[in-house]
Amino acid sequence: MSRDTVLCLCDLSGVMASPWVAAGYRAVLVDPQHGVDSDDGRVLRLAKTVEDAMPVIRDLITDGRIVFVASFPPCTDMAVSGARWFRSKHEADPLFQAKAVQVAEQCRTVGRLSGAPWFVENPISVLSNCFGKPQHIFEPWWFTGLCPDDNYRKSTCLWTGGGFRMPPKTVDYSLGDPDDRIHKAPPSSERANFRSKTPLGFATAVYREMSR
Repeated sequence: MSRDTVLCLCDLSGVMASPWVAAGYRAVLVDPQHGVDSDDGRVLRLAKTVEDAMPVIRDLITDGRIVFVASFPPCTDMAVSGARWFRSKHEADPLFQAKAVQVAEQCRTVGRLSGAPWFVENPISVLSNCFGKPQHIFEPWWFTGLCPDDNYRKSTCLWTGGGFRMPPKTVDYSLGDPDDRIHKAPPSSERANFRSKTPLGFATAVYREMSR
């Protein structure tokens, strides 16, 4: 079989896969927040954890169908921006960060086994203590030439492998200084998803770089 599937782990929005799907690839999105499994013929959404989705992931790897793996393990318990809550979280569950890192390691292992380029994404976080220094750090505004709406700041780390290439910057400097919408987002039930949503400009840039 040909490599015709992009695999996105811990991914609710599907933004990362959207340029691939538009180009004719199939996408598999794994995230419990999908609620129910669904398949529209182009995108298979699995309402599962990475561990629970392993039978499907195993088959994709065995068949050699994966062209790219993008992983976005939850950062709530790892991002340094939330360090002030680490003590209370530890008191409630001494293993709270170990569990978060375990998901990230599952993502990295899938990437390594896929035979395809891959990355694991997280903001500035304690994941660096476990994975080492990230191979790349980027800001969404670096790719405003592809998506003007992404003119905001958010330092984002990528641990990569399998031949991943970081795309070149495509900045639209006419937009002015990037804003601070991520850090100023008001508290809400959707705040974490808003803050973690993949910038479309970056997703488009990665697709163009990895498909050329």
